[in-house]
Amino acid sequence: MKQPNHHIFVCASFRVTGSPQGTCNKKGSVQLLQYLEEGISDRGIENVAISTTGCLKYCEQGPVMVVYPENKWYGEVNEEKIDEALDELAK
Repeated sequence: MKQPNHHIFVCASFRVTGSPQGTCNKKGSVQLLQYLEEGISDRGIENVAISTTGCLKYCEQGPVMVVYPENKWYGEVNEEKIDEALDELAK
């Protein structure tokens, strides 16, 4: 199986019961996924996986996004922070 060059995780606050109850989800983390996908495509960044996660336990800083293998964490994610993160990946 081919591994991605980068893997971006976006907290979606899913709980064991399957319901999105946490801060990241309430602050629109799932709605940012399309913007993230478009930004990757617009910059020509290839071989990137995007996954939503359960709670990453940084609720006070939500929405939270993590980029691997760089191990770069972003809090209070919005379109501007996504642009900053993707610009770093595009270098």
